[in-house]
Amino acid sequence: MKILLFGATGMIGQRIAAELAKRGHEVTGVSRSGGPVKGDVADAGTLARGHDVVISAISPPRDGTEPEAPFLDANRALIDGVRQAGVNRLIVVGGAGGLKVAPDLDLVDTPDFPDIYLKEARAQRSNLEIYRGVDDLDWTYISPAAEIAPGERTGTYRVGGDELLTDDEGRSFITAEDYAVAVADEVEKGGHPRSRICVAY
Repeated sequence: MKILLFGATGMIGQRIAAELAKRGHEVTGVSRSGGPVKGDVADAGTLARGHDVVISAISPPRDGTEPEAPFLDANRALIDGVRQAGVNRLIVVGGAGGLKVAPDLDLVDTPDFPDIYLKEARAQRSNLEIYRGVDDLDWTYISPAAEIAPGERTGTYRVGGDELLTDDEGRSFITAEDYAVAVADEVEKGGHPRSRICVAY
């Protein structure tokens, strides 16, 4: 497949690009820093043409400013651009903060949630609501575990829905490599249209 990947130079984006290329897909990586293709989601209407799938691995701004408004604007621009390009499939690298830890409690609202990630997590949660209002694209929002970091590629993971996945010891973790495997599997199998899933061990 021909795949356009925004945020291709980030920690997660790099691993998604590598996993897809390893599987024989043709990946066009886009980043604001200029490698491999310079651009951002505002250019999606032009850049996405001729691709089978668009993946967004962009993150909310981390420059100390309020991240939510610009992040949501970027995702609205991405959605509009994908529509203009005539691409139906859109996969979004999401956050874990909006996952449920109890029926009426999201992870981001728990007392021990790290302050450093609070604004970013809230922006990601608001972003999911934008996608849930999109009914004309085949989108999938993929939340990682509460912890995601570089590590080993095992090729194994579990898939959940809106609830935080934890292991037998109560830890919620996945390596960025196995998260990339899950994204690539979703690209190939497309088993979760118009829904949020989470992946963890």
